[in-house]
Amino acid sequence: MKEQEITVQNDIVVTMLHKLRVDGEIVDQSDPGNLIQFIQGIGQVVPGLENALYGMQVGERKKVVVSPEDGYGEKDQEAYAEVPIREFPEDVPIEPGIELILKDDEGDEQEAYIVEAVDDLVRLSLNHPLAGEELEFEIKIVELREATKEELHHGHVHHA
Repeated sequence: MKEQEITVQNDIVVTMLHKLRVDGEIVDQSDPGNLIQFIQGIGQVVPGLENALYGMQVGERKKVVVSPEDGYGEKDQEAYAEVPIREFPEDVPIEPGIELILKDDEGDEQEAYIVEAVDDLVRLSLNHPLAGEELEFEIKIVELREATKEELHHGHVHHA
């Protein structure tokens, strides 16, 4: 397939510029030296954005609004934990917004974020920081190519 004929479809490596706003505030953006790159159709970006990309071509721009259900989900009010501050290593700053990787007894990892520290307890959220938020993306497709068999097998883009 010639590059100009390729459109975003499953198993295509998408390289794009993006700007993400939440409540009008920019919370993430790429620049020409730091592009997002992923394989379309395997869930590497939120579903609402992935669905909006189908059929786009190189050079095309689009604004996409993604609801919480099609983004990082609604906030789960049960997905909080309180942990004694003494259980944290001394080198971990106990500040709101700090991301932590927690391991359970089986070695499985889960992301958590510090919400607050009160007295001797640290309150953690197990929700994604953008859970419950409407996501406003501005995107531009920079490059499209077919994913290699190896990339599809491994489930991620390989860089040269």
